[in-house]
Amino acid sequence: MKAVISAGPTVERIDPVRFISNRSSGRMGYELAAAARDAGFDVVLVSGPTRLDPLAGVKFVRIESAAEMAEAVRREARDADLVVMAAAVADYRPAQVLGHKLKKSEGELVLRLERTEDILASLGKTKPAGQILVGFAAETEDLLAAARGKLERKNLDWIAANSVEEGFASPTDAVTLLGRGGERFDLPRAPKSEIAREIIRRVTSAAAAHLP
Repeated sequence: MKAVISAGPTVERIDPVRFISNRSSGRMGYELAAAARDAGFDVVLVSGPTRLDPLAGVKFVRIESAAEMAEAVRREARDADLVVMAAAVADYRPAQVLGHKLKKSEGELVLRLERTEDILASLGKTKPAGQILVGFAAETEDLLAAARGKLERKNLDWIAANSVEEGFASPTDAVTLLGRGGERFDLPRAPKSEIAREIIRRVTSAAAAHLP
């Protein structure tokens, strides 16, 4: 059994020294990769820039941008039994990347942004039969409504909904896990390692229960 896990932020360059990113620590994705490994999966961890060390016994793919994340995940997900998109992928990137440092000038600077690819939606459209696809919904308001909409819209099997009001860097998390069959599991605040193990256990147990 093969699992592909994405983790961390992406970095979208403005020029050689500046970029757009977010505050994702990558911790949840790394804990999910460790939990999947310990559950017996051959794990591929596709990670944006973090301060975390690669995991023993896990194939590590380092990426930087959303485009690189899309390419790596798509390649690895083709023969995967489980795909968990825990990365905080940038929704926008600079429309123009400068080859030189942008010089300071008087007045305002307008930076034009363009959309990045929706990797999770793309995976949902091409998901092979039997593959379990799990997404994350990190929100600051209307958490469950946003998560349910994302679950249906992107053809996911499960979605983990969590509030980011305490910040990405928190060592703990509280998650509501929603399934496309109407399942709901409320996982109270706990260390991210425990939350990750519970997510992997829940989604794989549900899949095993539907096998002939």
